[in-house]
Amino acid sequence: MLLRSLFVTLIVVVACVAGFAAAYSRGWVRFCYPSPSDYPVLGVDVSHHQGPVDWQQLRAAGVRFAFIKSTEGETLQDSRFAANAAAAAAADVAWGPYHFFTFCTPGAAQARNFKATAAGITRDLPPVVDVEFVGNCRGWTSMADVRRELAIFVERVEADFGEPPILYLTREAESRVLDGAFPQLARWPRSIFDEPSSSVWKKWAFWQFAENARLPGISGPVDLDVYCCSESEFLARDWM
Repeated sequence: MLLRSLFVTLIVVVACVAGFAAAYSRGWVRFCYPSPSDYPVLGVDVSHHQGPVDWQQLRAAGVRFAFIKSTEGETLQDSRFAANAAAAAAADVAWGPYHFFTFCTPGAAQARNFKATAAGITRDLPPVVDVEFVGNCRGWTSMADVRRELAIFVERVEADFGEPPILYLTREAESRVLDGAFPQLARWPRSIFDEPSSSVWKKWAFWQFAENARLPGISGPVDLDVYCCSESEFLARDWM
């Protein structure tokens, strides 16, 4: 009798977990639901993984801004960057480019790739450098070396784009890679379980709060973001 009860309980637990996983993958549930009254400016971040995007539909759904992947490492250029940037601008979606920073490539070489792809295009938002361990290389020697190359990259990007980049960061990257460095740069934390903690993120400009959203104009899941503050501050380009 006891074994039967345990077996039934196990079946119920497995079914619940599987059901939640399926609902999460379809975007029916997520962990964070920021209040529109607190965070009225909604955005997305996209790359070629989203495929063709109908930016007019996104704008009609309330999307106000987008960060669009342009480059990664020394040579990779996102295949949909130019199309996404042009279509976002045409749909009145404020946009900025982002670069995925590779831990195993010199910062100067990565900055050249970013500049060649995105620096000459009219944009609304600052450039972004995506700093995270997920999807990154494994051949780096030390965090001190990574931090030094990142500093070179940041310096070159500020010179090339005419303003300092925003740092997109996971909590692990904030603590291990930055370790207190770059206090002058605005942050864009990824935190899909709760609002970014003030003890970790002293000040943040944007917050990525979901990775599984479903929106009109995009066939699959997309990341959702909000701006930290009011609409008037967003329009004034107040990132710090």
